[in-house]
Amino acid sequence: MLLDLLTLGLWSKLGRLSHYAFDAVLISTILAGMKRSTGLTFQVDQIGAEENDPFRKFMNRYLGVGEWVMDQSVAIAGSSKWFKRTR
Repeated sequence: MLLDLLTLGLWSKLGRLSHYAFDAVLISTILAGMKRSTGLTFQVDQIGAEENDPFRKFMNRYLGVGEWVMDQSVAIAGSSKWFKRTR
């Protein structure tokens, strides 16, 4: 209780922030999996009118994180004996 008063609930705020960050990465990874399996992609071009729009850059980076997580997950699963490639 004293530690919580001294840090003003910082640990619970960090826990909540990390939970939201994990959820955001998970959603981005799901979108990357949809792109890989079906070819459906999120239309970032429809969001920002300008080529250098900050939100558009953010969305491209956000979706890139999902692609990276997907690549790493496939690499780890491919080198594991728990998974077997069927195609």
